[in-house]
Amino acid sequence: MNPVLLVIIAINVIVSFKGFNDPAFFRKYEFHIGSIRAGEQIRMFSSSFLHADIAHLAFNMITLFFFAPVVLHDLGTLSFLIIYIGSLLCGSLLTLYFHKDDYYYRAIGASGAVTGILYSAILLRPDMTLGLYFIIPVPAYLFGIGYLLYSIYGMKAKNDNIGHVAHFGGAIGGYVITIAKVPEMLTENTLMVILLAIPIIILFFLTKTGKL
Repeated sequence: MNPVLLVIIAINVIVSFKGFNDPAFFRKYEFHIGSIRAGEQIRMFSSSFLHADIAHLAFNMITLFFFAPVVLHDLGTLSFLIIYIGSLLCGSLLTLYFHKDDYYYRAIGASGAVTGILYSAILLRPDMTLGLYFIIPVPAYLFGIGYLLYSIYGMKAKNDNIGHVAHFGGAIGGYVITIAKVPEMLTENTLMVILLAIPIIILFFLTKTGKL
């Protein structure tokens, strides 16, 4: 395993387990709108290494474990780090934008960063086939589009505790940074770039028209 990927997974595990066993630590570093607007911006970064429980942590780390090697192989370690951290921050910034007036809003998890890596991997290898529920074969690009459309639905419905906005922000980060790193895909794989942009365009349209 790439040592940088190993370190990222290790930090997520260590910080998450610290949070599981130390409520004060958890509350100090979780994403909390009121605290962030009061000046505790570190929460926009630290919250991405905390998780609700072992299942939440395992899901994110397993997803990262499967898709990170594609980005590492195609773009290298430094670009992987830039995409991971950039997607993490994009997820937090978009969440702050959508919930800026909800002072009690809280969130945790590496989902934004992991979704950015997932979207980057799909852009780099759109011909991949993913195993939905580890059983049903689904083309990677359809999974990416469906995942973000579901995130839009979740943002509108607001009927669960999933950080859909962070997922979306992370995906946007992964999409933009990957294209910036490999601009030739705009001409060599134009259709796929357009298809994967559809959910992002829908999100901005719904936001602009006040329907989200």
